Amino acid sequence: MNTIGIDAGGTLTKIAYTDGNNELQVRHYPSNDLAQVAAFINAHPEIQILGMTGGRAEQLNLLLNDSLTRHSLVEFEATFRGVNYQLKRQEGGLERCIVANIGSGTSIHYKNGEAYTRVSGTGIGGGTLVGLSALMTGEYDYHEISSLAATGQRKNIDLMVADIFEGMEVPAPLDPDLTASNFGKVGLKPPQDYVKADILATTMGLVGEVVSTLSIQLAEQYQVEHIVYIGTTLDHNTKLRDVITSYTKLKKKTAVFLGDEGFSGAIGALLYAKEQVSCV
Repeated sequence: MNTIGIDAGGTLTKIAYTDGNNELQVRHYPSNDLAQVAAFINAHPEIQILGMTGGRAEQLNLLLNDSLTRHSLVEFEATFRGVNYQLKRQEGGLERCIVANIGSGTSIHYKNGEAYTRVSGTGIGGGTLVGLSALMTGEYDYHEISSLAATGQRKNIDLMVADIFEGMEVPAPLDPDLTASNFGKVGLKPPQDYVKADILATTMGLVGEVVSTLSIQLAEQYQVEHIVYIGTTLDHNTKLRDVITSYTKLKKKTAVFLGDEGFSGAIGALLYAKEQVSCV
């Protein structure tokens, strides 16, 4: 554990390192309390080398001992290194794929061998999920949002294709279970109280469908089958995974989840730091 990787993001700061058995270990802290991260590092004097990436890396640097050796790299490169490492462990590697990184917003990349290009993105992501959930239900805790959403029903709030045809046969190639309008039923009914779980499930559906739709369009543009979805927003989030998986499959693409989805940047920073040490 003399070398660790750190990805100091806008919402969470992620740490990756290998233990005495050379097993990968990960943990995270809220980025609005970087003192916790510094306390973890200071509590482990065996840590001597840091691989660092992320928008708040410089803020964290100010809290750390000057004696620590630092190796910095840009976030996109760190994520690419981490994703490649995770893909090789799980899938045996993918030569070409789309990578959708769902953080506070979502950044979408095209991987072609060793080349890694940012091709699109959206402000819709985990920040949207928590923000809208908080505004509509007063629920700010991400894990509670995910847990409640898993029990909710979207059809009470979303307007579906089947609703538009109201009992008539839905013409091909339309799917009656597709969303015609997220939150679309709300404006068609008298004001009423909605179940919190349903609101959260619907919000999860909105985020998942926007992210997967953009990713699918890019997969079609670059003629690839696999879309790799990463980011801490997927952590213990069954509802969001289900939305993304079903919509991606519907469009005849394959959704890939790597495990430790939010730690690709930290893993990449760790690998980079170890490479720099081995080159000395």
